[in-house]
Amino acid sequence: MEDTKPASSRFKRICVFCGSQSGKKSSYQDAAVQLGKELVERRIDLVYGGGNMGLMGLVSQAVHDGGRHVLGIIPRALMPRELTGQTVGEARTVSNMHQRKAEMARQADAFIALPGGYGTLEELLEVITWAQLGIHHKPVGLLNVDGYYNSLLTFIDKAVDEGFVSPTARRIIVSAPTAKQLVRQLEEYVPEYDEVASKLVWEEKESLK
Repeated sequence: MEDTKPASSRFKRICVFCGSQSGKKSSYQDAAVQLGKELVERRIDLVYGGGNMGLMGLVSQAVHDGGRHVLGIIPRALMPRELTGQTVGEARTVSNMHQRKAEMARQADAFIALPGGYGTLEELLEVITWAQLGIHHKPVGLLNVDGYYNSLLTFIDKAVDEGFVSPTARRIIVSAPTAKQLVRQLEEYVPEYDEVASKLVWEEKESLK
């Protein structure tokens, strides 16, 4: 019989990128809550963008309610926009968006993107690029709820076909429709490297490992 409550994980903390809006489908909101519960089941703490609105609020509240640590990292300028009421878990303020992304990456052992907008895509594509360049060796997952990211994945496949993304770099992205399946795949992920990337040396590398 399959164990439905894993006792441990290779990850201590996962960074979740997601929208500060809830989206039009209840399935997006359900997925955020289910992801939070999956992290709790696997005894994984959360790093996220610090807002308590939209999908951000749902995933962070689910992790917090389950007794795991929540670390929200938010630029001071965004606090009035993304925070209303009581902060969930520990809130750490930074000066700007660049510091936010660097600190989120430093704190996390893996990354997961829920549905979101420009900000979510920008954060997601940056950590994918960092993985491609060998700056970090951490898994990157897409929680592809109701096919939300199908068009993005099709575009990336087109970039592979046209010679702009290597097949090895394409395999950086781990995608699954449910939180349980996605986290399981991230647990099993083994990074691959293009020959050029494997020879690069980055000052940030040690702090992001």
